[in-house]
Amino acid sequence: FLHGFDAGEDVIESLANMSNNERIKAIQKMPETMRKKREIRNRVLKEIKEKSRYRGAQCTQRLKGAAVSFRRLGNTLSEYFHQLRIWHKTKKIIGAEFGTSVLSYFVFLKWLLNFNIFSFLVNFSFITIPQFLAAEPNNLSFTGLELLTGAGYFQQTVLYYGFYTNATISKIENGPSYNMQLAYIFTVGIYFVICFLILLFSMAKLFARNFINPKTLHLNASKMLCIWDFNITNENAVKLKQKNLHTQIKEGLAELNKEIRNLSTLERVHRFAIHLLAWVASLGAAVAACTGVYFLSINNLKLFMRWHRNDLESQAAMLVLPVIVSLLNTLIPFFFSWLGHLEKFQSPGQHIFVTIIRTIILKLSIIGILCYYWINIVAISESQCWETLVGQDIYRLVLVDFIFCLLGSFFGEFLRRIIGTTVCVSLGLPEFDIGRNVLHLIYAQTLTWIGILFSPLLPGIQMIAFFIVFFVKKVSLMRNCQPPRKVWRTAQMMTSFIFLLFCPSFLGVLSVIGVTVWRLKPSEECGPFRGLSSMYAAVTEWIKILESYAAWKWVVWIYHNLIANRLFFFILSTFVIIVIYLCGQIVHARKIMIGRLFEQINN
Repeated sequence: FLHGFDAGEDVIESLANMSNNERIKAIQKMPETMRKKREIRNRVLKEIKEKSRYRGAQCTQRLKGAAVSFRRLGNTLSEYFHQLRIWHKTKKIIGAEFGTSVLSYFVFLKWLLNFNIFSFLVNFSFITIPQFLAAEPNNLSFTGLELLTGAGYFQQTVLYYGFYTNATISKIENGPSYNMQLAYIFTVGIYFVICFLILLFSMAKLFARNFINPKTLHLNASKMLCIWDFNITNENAVKLKQKNLHTQIKEGLAELNKEIRNLSTLERVHRFAIHLLAWVASLGAAVAACTGVYFLSINNLKLFMRWHRNDLESQAAMLVLPVIVSLLNTLIPFFFSWLGHLEKFQSPGQHIFVTIIRTIILKLSIIGILCYYWINIVAISESQCWETLVGQDIYRLVLVDFIFCLLGSFFGEFLRRIIGTTVCVSLGLPEFDIGRNVLHLIYAQTLTWIGILFSPLLPGIQMIAFFIVFFVKKVSLMRNCQPPRKVWRTAQMMTSFIFLLFCPSFLGVLSVIGVTVWRLKPSEECGPFRGLSSMYAAVTEWIKILESYAAWKWVVWIYHNLIANRLFFFILSTFVIIVIYLCGQIVHARKIMIGRLFEQINN
């Protein structure tokens, strides 16, 4: 009844049955004049008085009172939880002040934070809590340096793979038991399947919203005339909403009015040469960085095996590798950004996407070199528990990368603001580097996915890191950065971020986890899979046991016809490739459609 009506008896009766707060809100939302709303309110009050005369027994009255009380309690709790959404107001302020391009980074960061909360809850519930029941006391002393190295005291905790038992946990004699081998591999495996589905669903949802939905082709007339929320009465909220709409309309007009320069042949050749040299320089920097990381990692392992073993000082020396890796991942993207400024792209979007592609090549190449080092060198080393050693390496990489992220906000934004406002005023305030910051998130999440198998609680550490990064970046953005000089709309940016997170990041992680589970031999003296030829052997032995039980034949059938069937995975991979190809064709067709639409508008 909120969309144009004549207040009949049914409407009055419906309003009379509501609670006081609900009735006030419903009348306020009616698209009627104030005079008409007063008439409706008076009729409702009159109806309530008449009903009160004919109420039934006192029991019925109490029931109604209880229902109203529960409804009021629900409304109160709803409003309270709405106020607890600390992100909501922050995102509105960022979108109003800095536009959707910068806002997309914080939306992506919040999405990853929720992702890691889910990961931590899954691993903690099905792997860590059962291990507490069978855990032995830790006799190592805690010195505090373990927080940086991840070694020492932490080595004998649930933080790492090597601490988990391979026994079947049962605290009650002849009671239910808990197979830690199956729990470990199934929890990790099902988690990655859920991640795969969440990423596909998120990409499909954002793709449909930003590329297929015809409403995205509409101009700003409907936004100007129909988007205002007349329920807003707070002065600060009104100003914030005005700023947000102003920024959105500027972004839409900037995309509509962008000019495509007609370059001469000589200018095209010159621009192509600059792009080619920039790509050669960026790829050369990535190759040099990967080569340095490879030889440094090998020398680091030799020093560790020579000094040995669990000595805390020798473990502290292992911080050299993550510090060098983080330095490369921090400094080289600045070089890529500088190359982008030399190339003089026609739009900020092109500059950001090219920088993102170059940076992701660098970061994922370094991760690829480290994975090769872990799988082919550390896994066959003389270490008693190579899985824990890999988990410690990833822990140090995640922690040092987090520290460098905080230092980057200080040196890259705070000091840059001081220099731009006092020493060299012509520089002005810095802009928020979207590409560099987004790639830091993808790099950190990739490390977390790889480390889940070797350190089940690593998502909890990354969850805390992302939470701190959100507020540090928010404060740094508000105090040190200026809005982008060129306003531009980024409707498809979140889709691109999740696509980069899915391919090549997530698919590459699946390859590493697959090789580790199916091909590598677990350590003989630690972990839930000790004594097996591979981690996956625990599943095959379990299936052999189930074959003797008629009630579990369906599980055996699923295993032989789906999980162990290469044809199934071939068909699944083909389907995913076809879907990605069709999405690319839709994007291409949409770009052609938008280009023709803009030509018609200009004409």
